[in-house]
Amino acid sequence: MPYLFTSESVSEGHPDKIADQISDALLDYFLAFDEDSKVACETLVTTGQVVLAGEVKSNTYIDVQQVARDVINDIGYTKGEYRFSGDSCGVISLIHEQSPEINQGVDKKAKEEQGAGDQGMMFGYATNETDNYMPLALAISHRIMIELAKLRREHTEITYLRPDAKAQVTIEYSDDNVPQKINTIVVSTQHDEFDEDDKMLNQIAQDVKNILIPRVKTYFNEEVQQLFDSEITYHVNPTGKFVIGGPHGDAGLTGRKIIVDTYGGKGAHGGGAFSGKDPSKVDRSAAYATRHIAKNLVAAGIADEALVQVSYAIGVKEPVSLNVETYGTAKVDLMDGEIAKKLEAIFDLTPAGIENRLKLRNPIYRETAAYGHMGRPYRKERKVYKSNYSGEVTKEVELFTWEKLDYVDKLKEAFEI
Repeated sequence: MPYLFTSESVSEGHPDKIADQISDALLDYFLAFDEDSKVACETLVTTGQVVLAGEVKSNTYIDVQQVARDVINDIGYTKGEYRFSGDSCGVISLIHEQSPEINQGVDKKAKEEQGAGDQGMMFGYATNETDNYMPLALAISHRIMIELAKLRREHTEITYLRPDAKAQVTIEYSDDNVPQKINTIVVSTQHDEFDEDDKMLNQIAQDVKNILIPRVKTYFNEEVQQLFDSEITYHVNPTGKFVIGGPHGDAGLTGRKIIVDTYGGKGAHGGGAFSGKDPSKVDRSAAYATRHIAKNLVAAGIADEALVQVSYAIGVKEPVSLNVETYGTAKVDLMDGEIAKKLEAIFDLTPAGIENRLKLRNPIYRETAAYGHMGRPYRKERKVYKSNYSGEVTKEVELFTWEKLDYVDKLKEAFEI
């Protein structure tokens, strides 16, 4: 019997995503000036206030208040009527030194002996239902939010948009798990004041359907574009007026959108958040490593869908376990446990091995903090960081290394495909 599956995304101006972006911007600054920094930064945003907390071990000093203000302004909170602005909000820092009892399990004389920063399990997922090996409902939800933000910044076709927004997409699947149609699209966007509520609601609904969605469609292949038919049910700002938003409407916290950050509810999630954590925290680095494995596994044709789980004990470098689930879609004559055994011999899943393979000790994290950590295009970029205390540093970095399909040939050879 056909079934429905739903995923959501939120904009960079959503309160929780503001918090994530501030936390990751702080992490990037620490790594830019000291690549060995150990960072776990949490952020709270609310009306007119930002609170920074967490633990840091670093040989550099960062003006954390200014970094937070710059992020808020970059997102678009620059006006007094938003009740939250990078230039006027209060920023309180409660960041302190990392516990030496945690650090002793992580830092070793030889870097390759580095232990995991915490216990826990992490998951990576991939499916061949989209070109970027991500679940379709989430891929469309992210694209809706990305294009809405572009329209806000362009300020030409739609001129009333404010930074806070959410999107949700429901896909109808066939019995054999193939997307058949887009059932429902929900878009809620913050906006400027209108003279008339009814006029406002009609204008926003028409702009979403006639301007936003056509732009979204162009980013997908022809097969997906055909799913955007006239039978889609739209709910646009279904509660009505949405002028009060951002941190003035709701408090935001780092790490509260972990399903948006990963696979939109497909696959599984170990429970650990990403933003604000340096790669010694396997909550983050191992989630990237398992995505890398799952994506290359599916791209190599070993399975149509794959979920990879890895687990760790704090202070221990070798994983406790590696598990693979292919949901019965494996194209090789092996059990999932046998597939996992082969992967153990191909991928180094020690914390140091992951950091080195994916080049994670670089300032690459601000870009991950909105619109998903997975499914983003790999690219190289030149970044410049300036500090009143440490001068200026330029970094040539690789972003989203875990999205590279650089192990496909190795996997084909190992699995004799």
